[in-house]
Amino acid sequence: MNKLFISALLAATLTGTVHAQRLKASGMSVKDVVPEGWDFKEAMGDLNKDGYADLAIIATPDFKEHLQKREDGYVYNFNQPILAVYWGESDGVFKLYRQYADIIPHATDENVFYDVGMEITNRNVLKISYSTFATGGTGYTGGPTFMFRYQNGNFELIGFGEEYFSRMTGEAEETSFNYSTYKKSVTKHNVFDDSIEPKTTWYDLPREPRKKLGSFQLEAYP
Repeated sequence: MNKLFISALLAATLTGTVHAQRLKASGMSVKDVVPEGWDFKEAMGDLNKDGYADLAIIATPDFKEHLQKREDGYVYNFNQPILAVYWGESDGVFKLYRQYADIIPHATDENVFYDVGMEITNRNVLKISYSTFATGGTGYTGGPTFMFRYQNGNFELIGFGEEYFSRMTGEAEETSFNYSTYKKSVTKHNVFDDSIEPKTTWYDLPREPRKKLGSFQLEAYP
């Protein structure tokens, strides 16, 4: 299967860009910490199991050097998004735990689009996922999901999933990695033909140290 992305490269450390420093260190809501004019997505839930709701943000700057206007007036935003996690406090204030630069995928031209989603589950898991759509060059669409849990003093990758399907044939493949049970499953099916029985194959994974949020780009199998 031709995928849109190659295996992710190890990224540099997460803090330290001028753009990322524009996020404020604390606030009562997402609008208190994200500069006016920036696009953002937020998720709330208890990540560190202290009983208070925490805040995760993906914020995209609006720096003009990375904006491109189309002839019909539509503006492409090619700025690098920033992921930030804020701990919730008993007084209702969110305080910055860490911000991660250069790990969220984003468009660099008008040919490939990303739709990034994020949630905090009731099991204290931070899920970051995205789907892609290319205007040309491939008939496949889909994307990965990354699952992180705050443990051992850091956000560790506990699960990874990836799903792609052909817009022309309906052939689909779903891959799931569980780094708690060290199992991998690959399921093949057809989204256009229910008569084709899905086939799942299981594999054992090597017992390697779990990867940390910020140590790699969220682009493909880490």
